Amino acid sequence: MHNPLSQPGGRRGVRRVAALGAATALIVGLTTACGGSSGSSSKTALGPDDTLKITTFSDFGYDKLVDQWNADPKHPFLVKQTKIADWDPWKQTLTSDLQAGTGLPDIVAIEGDSMPEFLAAGASDQFVDLKDPSLANRWLEYKYKAGQTADGKQIGYPTDAGPEAFCYNADLFKKAGFPSDRDQVAKIFSTWNSYFDYGVKFERAVPGAKWIDDSVSVGQAMLNQTKYPFQTADNKVNVDNNELRTVFNTVAKYAPTLSTGAQQGTPDWTRDMAGNKVATMPCPGWMFANIKAAAPHSTGWDIADAFPGGGGNWGGSFLAVPRQSKHQAEAKRFANWLTDKDQQVAAFKAAGNYPANLASEQVLAAQNATDAYFHGAPTSKILANRAKAVDPKLPYKGDKYAEVLGLFKSAIQRVDEGKSADESWRLFVQAVAGLS
Repeated sequence: MHNPLSQPGGRRGVRRVAALGAATALIVGLTTACGGSSGSSSKTALGPDDTLKITTFSDFGYDKLVDQWNADPKHPFLVKQTKIADWDPWKQTLTSDLQAGTGLPDIVAIEGDSMPEFLAAGASDQFVDLKDPSLANRWLEYKYKAGQTADGKQIGYPTDAGPEAFCYNADLFKKAGFPSDRDQVAKIFSTWNSYFDYGVKFERAVPGAKWIDDSVSVGQAMLNQTKYPFQTADNKVNVDNNELRTVFNTVAKYAPTLSTGAQQGTPDWTRDMAGNKVATMPCPGWMFANIKAAAPHSTGWDIADAFPGGGGNWGGSFLAVPRQSKHQAEAKRFANWLTDKDQQVAAFKAAGNYPANLASEQVLAAQNATDAYFHGAPTSKILANRAKAVDPKLPYKGDKYAEVLGLFKSAIQRVDEGKSADESWRLFVQAVAGLS
């Protein structure tokens, strides 16, 4: 089977480390079955461990949901959740334990950009088919199908989607003489040309602050609007295309002057955020918690209901059941419960993960939730609007998507570190050519 291990996959783990406050810790939290929850003593044993085990990465917003499940005497088994700080180390463990045929929990979380690798022939055989006709209309269609093999086997239930808005620091906008009201600011984020033009003006007006939090985040946002960035429709690797080169050249042009040069989730990034030195960043729902964690005392952050070029999706993961689980029926039942309406609404409120569940989206839209940290921004309404702007066909993600994406990010980071754009691109193409 293809080994989906060699390069870092999606950005989700890295991008959420700040919210967890422990970038170097592998296991950052454990929700156990014996936390004093009422009704625990009435649970029936599944086996020697007496629990159903689930491993997620970063923050899926499941902590209280696991407690809720365990406290309900009507639920026939207990659940224990392990949280890993970052997707990349969890991906390595997941891959090696799949190959070994042992060692995995009953339910595993898979990052969306890496899902194509696990859907590939051979790899998909290691998972239980979760297909249930009664659930086919539960999720956004493109998210549901993104967890499905070519022959219709359902590997994963979608947990969330990542429609992108733009977050901005209104205090810094005022210092630059820019509009700060979110409706007016939306015009600044209407096109990429406008976005970068204002960035150049900002750098002249506000010394000591930067327009972009992380060049890679902007690069990925632009990449999410391309059609075939890394592979053709028949999965042939092809990075020598105008769409991808345009994204790279644009980011490379502005990164040295407009970006902090830091990577999201690192101490340098957190320091810049806490020091009120960052003006803008692409902002899917899960980013809200990261900003709050990195800059808890900031009074400037707000959210614009806009995204350059129309829309884009960054993020969205899945719950899957490995075939090595001895409790497959129970695992499927719990994964079903976690991705149902009420639980996905709760996960959004806990961690900002915008649900892929259609009924959950309707609930949030009706509630019109606001966020005091972001000056009362109507977060659920903004994300609902941004979700409507997403083209579900963009970008195409083949079986090498996550591997090449990791190399592409490294190419952008090299430019941030001072290497020329041409040399960094050459190294990128060379690395892609070396993939097996």
